[in-house]
Amino acid sequence: MILELLTMDEFAEGLQKTRTVLIPFGSTEEHGSHLPLSTDTLQAYDVCCRLAQRRPLFVAPPVHYGVCRSTANHPGTVSIRTSTLKALAIDIVISLYKQGLRYFVLLTGHAGGTHTSALIDAGEELLERFADLEIAVLTEYMLAAREGRAIIETPDDSHAGEIETSRLLHAHPHLVKGEGRCEYPSFPAGILVRDKQKYWPGGVWGDPSKASAEKGAKIEQLVVDALARVVDLLEGKGR
Repeated sequence: MILELLTMDEFAEGLQKTRTVLIPFGSTEEHGSHLPLSTDTLQAYDVCCRLAQRRPLFVAPPVHYGVCRSTANHPGTVSIRTSTLKALAIDIVISLYKQGLRYFVLLTGHAGGTHTSALIDAGEELLERFADLEIAVLTEYMLAAREGRAIIETPDDSHAGEIETSRLLHAHPHLVKGEGRCEYPSFPAGILVRDKQKYWPGGVWGDPSKASAEKGAKIEQLVVDALARVVDLLEGKGR
């Protein structure tokens, strides 16, 4: 059940079937010269909607902004503060909790460490506040890299590379502009830098030339299956 498409009566009826909601978090962030700024959001929202076709659950509207430090200087990236992201996640969950939902999956398509930590902090705070609330925080990339390891050819592929380009070639081919080039960032170890694009000019981490729509379809299916197992555990079916 796609939340923003429901009427209030349909939402109330849906509560009789499930108390689980998936909340996709993404970003507006550069993904090389070949993928759209919405890549992270699209991937997270896509798999949530796919799972909603298989079982009763709610999918909340996606959050299109995230904490994007490494790409902050690249054209098009819009980054928010960790405190903003944490507060937004808490407010969304509390509002949905008041509406009757009890099982929450925060699925982030943006896998930045600081971004993910802010969502985990929000989840921990919510666990302390509500005794009957269950919550999971997952990165879409973690599921894709783990479940698709037999498919992925590129070592240490993570951003606008083989995985994400394959996913977009499968689900949104009209948004892929060219192939992109293999690249890895060269940030100096332990040193914080102001001009991050200097050390990562193309904004790609991996090899998009190895991408294919066929790989993308297989990886997406594996991610949806893995997400379903997480929901089972959260709801107590796997515990």
